[in-house]
Order: sequence, then C-alpha cells, then structure tokens
Amino acid sequence: MSGKRKTKQRLWRWRRNPLRRHDDIVEAWIVLVMWAMVLVGGAIIWTVTARAADQEFAWERADRHATSAVLLTDAPQSASPGSDSHRSLAEVRWTALDGTTRTARTLVPAGLPTGTTVTVWQDGRGVLTTEPTGPVEGRAEAVLFGGAAAMAFSGLAYGMAALARWRLDKHRYDQWGAEWDAIGSRWDRWPA
Repeated sequence: MSGKRKTKQRLWRWRRNPLRRHDDIVEAWIVLVMWAMVLVGGAIIWTVTARAADQEFAWERADRHATSAVLLTDAPQSASPGSDSHRSLAEVRWTALDGTTRTARTLVPAGLPTGTTVTVWQDGRGVLTTEPTGPVEGRAEAVLFGGAAAMAFSGLAYGMAALARWRLDKHRYDQWGAEWDAIGSRWDRWPA
C-alpha cells in the first residue's frame, strides 16, 4: 500500500465526506487531544517529576552526614524480622552535630560485639537516618520516577479518551437503533 493512501486512511475523519458524521469529527478531536496529552503532557510530567526527585536526593545528600558511633549492645548474628539478613538492630551512641551525645537503636552489621565503632548517618537535627542516595543512583531513580509518572499520566489520558470514545459509540448505537426502528417496519413492504 502506498504511503499516500495510508495517510488518507489515517486522516479519513478529517476529510470531507458525505458519510462523515459529527461524531466522527468529535472522535478525531478526542484522539488528537489524547495523543497531544500523551506526548507533550507526558514529557512535561516526566521532566518535572525527574527534576523534583533529583532535587530531593540532592537535598538528602546535603542534609545527611556520616558519623562514628559505638555499639552499646552486641549486634545479634540472626537478623531481626523484616530486615536485611546481614544487618541487625543494636543500640549505639554517637555525638550529634550540636555536640550532644545521643543513643538510639539502628541497623548495624550483624555479629559485631559491644564497643565496636560503626558508621551511622544522621540528618541535620542529629536524628539517625539511612544513608543518602548517591548521585548516580539518585539520577537513575529520578529518571525512573519521571518515567513512572509519565506512564501514569499517559494511562489516565488514554483511559479518559477511551471512556469518551465508548460514550460516542454508545450514542452511535442508540442512533442506529432508532434509525433501524424507523426504517425496519417499512422494509417488510418492499418487494423481493
């Protein structure tokens, strides 16, 4: 099939045609708007979400600091339920950024004895937290978050267009039914 003929088939709803209905034009606009939302809106959503996630990861890296802590209890060999198998909960003591000495329970490598020095992460308030996401991992996760947001937005746009097209189809079926009811009774009288 030639390229010109394919283009004509794709754009049939836009051409002048005595059989073209108003619903066909409405459907063409719905499809056009949906694709514009998917392409343009998806790209915007992807970019905005990825930048926001990247900024959040950068803020996380700026706010969190590694510090040394001393184990106050042995770190059990067996991991606690729902945690990493190589880490276990133990109580540690560390000096916060404001100079105060603090204690808390956190995940540390399993099997360490009391008195061992471990590295823990604290936020700007001196509260223990997790290690921040590194720059490379942060970029990769930001891109994935952006892609997921764009896919969700595209799915929503597609779903809205599908719903609108379904309603158009229902309207067309109702019209055809009414036309058939009007003409069907006269059809029986036509000679065979």
